Amino acid sequence: MVDVLETKRAATRFRILVEIADRQPAVSQGEIAEAVGVTSQAVSEYIRELVDEGLVEKEGRSRYRVTKEGVDWLFQAATDVRRYAEHVTEGVLGSVQEDAAIATEAIAEGDPVTLSLREGLLRATPGEEGSATGVATTDADADEVVGVTGFEGVIDLDPGHVRVIQVRPVRSGGVEAVDEIADACADADLVTAAGVEAVVALRDAGITDHSYFAAGEVAADAANRGQQVVVVATTDEVGRITDALRDAGVAYEVT
Repeated sequence: MVDVLETKRAATRFRILVEIADRQPAVSQGEIAEAVGVTSQAVSEYIRELVDEGLVEKEGRSRYRVTKEGVDWLFQAATDVRRYAEHVTEGVLGSVQEDAAIATEAIAEGDPVTLSLREGLLRATPGEEGSATGVATTDADADEVVGVTGFEGVIDLDPGHVRVIQVRPVRSGGVEAVDEIADACADADLVTAAGVEAVVALRDAGITDHSYFAAGEVAADAANRGQQVVVVATTDEVGRITDALRDAGVAYEVT
């Protein structure tokens, strides 16, 4: 366990230094005591220790500032806490949580399974022959839902890609890229639209199987599951789409 979580005293010391950094230079020991859950006298003792160790400097009555050494210590401690939290959420909890998958064959409770993504959905296959494995928590026939826990490894996945096709808004003359849209959508796993003109453009291109809500977020989620996505969007909406894709770290192109 990281140092600041080893004892209650170490954790309290960390939290008080964080509170000082957040409130400096005018520091109310009473407010810190209330935030941390200790007495004002205890806060005063902790601050005295922090000053003695050079992590905090006193500038006057009730005025304190975290020193460069104190900032460096906080950064290191915060980094250690973050790494520990990632270990708990991704390593410990990730292995004990239960998730749902679609069984590719009949599976019995307790069977080891190999996990994969197909059409953006988690699949479970009997046996341990892949890079990601788990243990079935329920019985399931082929194509039924099966519970899985004890996750290990990483699922092999080729990241998806998003192509954003722009169409002109009605005030600028409307759609004229119907053929391009039809060709692009022919090989796409998912098609979505942003803007009324985009919905009509898809209809004119003969594409009826598509969504038109939160197009950027939907496209990003699908691409992160290995799907090839086409987003048809009016020029007014393109910025919102690409913002969502960038935030999700998804590869995309705009045409």
